[in-house]
Amino acid sequence: MSTKKLQGKVALITGASKGLGKAMALALAEAGAHLALVSRNLEQLNDVAAMVRKLDTHAEVFQADLTDETQVLRLQKTVLEKFGKLQILINNAGINIRKPVTDFTLAEWRQVMDTNLTSVFLMCRSFVPHMKGQGYGRILNLTSIMSHVAIAGRTAYCASKTGLLGFTRSLSLELASEKITVNGISPGPFATELNAPILQNPELNQQFISKIPIGRWGQVEEIGQLAVYLYSEDAGFITGTDILIDGGWTAQ
Repeated sequence: MSTKKLQGKVALITGASKGLGKAMALALAEAGAHLALVSRNLEQLNDVAAMVRKLDTHAEVFQADLTDETQVLRLQKTVLEKFGKLQILINNAGINIRKPVTDFTLAEWRQVMDTNLTSVFLMCRSFVPHMKGQGYGRILNLTSIMSHVAIAGRTAYCASKTGLLGFTRSLSLELASEKITVNGISPGPFATELNAPILQNPELNQQFISKIPIGRWGQVEEIGQLAVYLYSEDAGFITGTDILIDGGWTAQ
């Protein structure tokens, strides 16, 4: 995947300051894409942008809370002012609150739903009109194996990610005639900040690894390479689907 498959393409990545978003940013940069990097953490975004620029491509950072409609509309304006176009949209921002459903406050429930699902609606509503008419486009939503299976204590997360999978499928049909593909990637257990509570607990960590047929956590670089393929011209016939990358977790 070292060839410049995405030379000159403009991609926007949410949640780009760390974890899977950072990994996808670096993979896209190596493939030649210009990047709009979005997150609430400006310091971490600047670090990622510096790494991207060392790969000889253009990167701009944009600080925004994607659950806020006004901020998303402002983001749309500033990104298009900087780049003039957008062809690849990666909706990666997400959170997980782990607790029994009876312990959730309404504010916590809404926080998970707004971050994992409503923000994707707001981003697509703002940017899809500017992706049309180019004869090429890619939207990738980071779903989850929790779109397909469940674990106790993940009610809000499972609900949000299952909803995102349905959103992905429906939007793919809306945009098929524009040659804009819409797909999901469902990561299994990846060693990211989102899973820090498990990774930092030796007992829980071992329980998780014992459930992964491959016998290890996923590495973020593996998501990056899959993403580059899905954004490429080679993947133009793949739309409306969800690709599991989970070490065999959901095959059990």
